[in-house]
Amino acid sequence: MPRPSPTERTPPPTAPAVASDYRHLLRPTPWGWPRRDHWCLWIEPGAIAGPAARWDGRWRQAVQAALNTWSAELPITLVDDPRQAQIQLLRRRPPLRGGRASHGRAELQLVAVLRQGSWQLEPEVLVSISPGQRLEATQATALHELGHAFGIWGHSDVAGDALAAIPGPVPVLELSARDRATLGWLQSQPGLSQPPPAAPAPAAGSAQTVLRAD
Repeated sequence: MPRPSPTERTPPPTAPAVASDYRHLLRPTPWGWPRRDHWCLWIEPGAIAGPAARWDGRWRQAVQAALNTWSAELPITLVDDPRQAQIQLLRRRPPLRGGRASHGRAELQLVAVLRQGSWQLEPEVLVSISPGQRLEATQATALHELGHAFGIWGHSDVAGDALAAIPGPVPVLELSARDRATLGWLQSQPGLSQPPPAAPAPAAGSAQTVLRAD
């Protein structure tokens, strides 16, 4: 019996296709998706003189580079007063959680605010980025945690994405096509809504942590 030619042999199995986004891995709040059409962000100022100025400057350089990447996808305004910001970016290492250390963490709270005569829920996010990393690692951490802050509350299952649950060996400094597609889908969803009577909103002016991610 003649052997099949190389072109007739059974081709090797192909790798499973990777989805174009990871929307199915995201979590909403009990009152909907914590997304906004425009974000105001405050960055904790660092030292401008003395021994700490060099390291604080490098931290600011790294987080600013990450923020510039997201600014190409979303309207973001930097503000000088943290009370005007929906996102506060802090220069500190997050405390241990469950005995596990992390270089970055984002924590979402929902706050009831009075806008044009009616109460509504708005997201407020605290983002902690450790200053004790090298420049590229700080930038990658900031890129990841800012993704959570902008509403991507979940992790990708692909290492090359900025929001990967398990990062690869090389720091991810740019958004992938899947990151952008996921953000685009999220931005098309309804934002926060008033809750039904069975699930009361936070009291006016109060805050309630609803989502947290490293």
